[in-house]
Amino acid sequence: MTSFDANAFVLEHDQASPKNILKAAYQAFGELTISFSGAEDVVLIDLALKVAPKQDVHVFSLDTGRLHAETYTFMERVREHYAIDLDIRFPDQQAVQALVNDKGLFSFYRDGHHECCGIRKVAPLRERLKGLPVWVTGQRRDQSPGTRSKLQIAERDTAFGSDDQPLYKINPLTHWSSEDVWNYIRSFDVPYNSLHEKGFVSIGCAPCTRPILPGQHEREGRWWWEDQGGKECGLHAVNLPGTASTG
Repeated sequence: MTSFDANAFVLEHDQASPKNILKAAYQAFGELTISFSGAEDVVLIDLALKVAPKQDVHVFSLDTGRLHAETYTFMERVREHYAIDLDIRFPDQQAVQALVNDKGLFSFYRDGHHECCGIRKVAPLRERLKGLPVWVTGQRRDQSPGTRSKLQIAERDTAFGSDDQPLYKINPLTHWSSEDVWNYIRSFDVPYNSLHEKGFVSIGCAPCTRPILPGQHEREGRWWWEDQGGKECGLHAVNLPGTASTG
C-alpha cells in the first residue's frame, strides 16, 4: 500500500459494522496491529481474526508494571483462548527507576498522571509503533465525551507518525456503545477481564483505576483526583482540544 486517505475511508465506511471496518482496513493495509489494553477492547481481537489470517493480525499490550493482577490473568487467558502471540511491551527500566527514586511510587496523586504515563505507556507505545503504517484501537465516542466525541473510524495519527512516515489509526468501535460491546461479548462468548464483575468499567493501572457507582460515567473511574475534562494518558493525545488527527 502506497497511500491511504483517512477522510475517504471515513466517508465510505463510517456506517459499516466494526467487523467490516476492520475488513476494509485489512484490505487497505494488508495487516492489522491491535493495541490491547486488557479490557473490553478484546472484541477487536475476536473481530480481526474473523476478517484476516492469524499471521497478519498482530496484538500488543503495554505492561506498565502497575496493572491489576486480574488484568495479567486476563491477558494470558486471551493469549491461550485465541492461540495468538501477545507482544508485551515494557517501560524503560532506568526511566522508571529515576522517576520512583526522585518522586516515589505515587507522585501522580500530587502532580498529575502525565509524567508517569509518559514513561510507562507513551514511550513504549512510540517504540512499538515506529515504522508501522497503521494501528487499531478500541476507542469509542461514548467513553469520554470531553475528549472522544469527535473520534473518527480512521484518523491520521500525528502524535506518533510523521510526514516522512505517516501513521494511521483505525477505531472500529467508534460508534458502538458499552452496551453494544457487551452484547457482542455475550453473544460470541468472548473472554473478559474479571474486574468488570467488580464494578470496574474503564480499566487501567491499579493505582489509577477504581470501580464506579451507578450513574457515574465510566471515565470517572480513571484519575478521579484530577480535572474531569482531559482524561487521556497520552496514547491518544490527538483527542485533546486543539490537536489535529485526520488527513
